[in-house]
Amino acid sequence: MDHLSTFADGAPWFVGWGTLALINAALAQGKNRSGLLWFLLSLPFGPLATLLLVLLPKVRSKMF
Repeated sequence: MDHLSTFADGAPWFVGWGTLALINAALAQGKNRSGLLWFLLSLPFGPLATLLLVLLPKVRSKMF
């Protein structure tokens, strides 16, 4: 079995999952949440993290 071709077959999956994690980080920052935290949460949880981010309200900015 050729390990390089096995990795190449899964490459689109990793690219898509990584892209989703980046999108979630941007979405989190738009809602005044930690982009890094949500990026890291998105790596194992993927679309579930996206759903949670969409459903969570925007965090209000601190006054001071």
